[in-house]
Amino acid sequence: MFTLDQIKEAHSKVKSGESFPAYIADLKKLGITYYVTFVSDGHTDFYGTKDIMLASPAKYSIIAVAELSDDVTFKSDLKAHQAGKTDFPTFCSDSAKSGIEKWAVSMDEMTCTYFDKAGKKVLVENIPG
Repeated sequence: MFTLDQIKEAHSKVKSGESFPAYIADLKKLGITYYVTFVSDGHTDFYGTKDIMLASPAKYSIIAVAELSDDVTFKSDLKAHQAGKTDFPTFCSDSAKSGIEKWAVSMDEMTCTYFDKAGKKVLVENIPG
């Protein structure tokens, strides 16, 4: 069983999007199999084996997510974030403007999938590692 404190400890090592693969490896070691982050308030639902689920608290006040997705702008903002040019709150704000409602990370598939408000997959990325 994993705890929010263990997740916080793993997350404290993340300095930019470049260190994301190491964060995923740490979460896998904790037994997390999947998680979903919601752009509207930055909270994350973490899932593990044996039907374990923990939700983190909101990270910021609620922001509006655009009704329509703009995948071109989103991909540009994501690339900047992964290169360490933006912090997490800025990335979430940029994502909201581009209509990204949430992203889901699968440890089994080693993918990060971004969804719009209609539930459509906007982008699926393979996670190195």
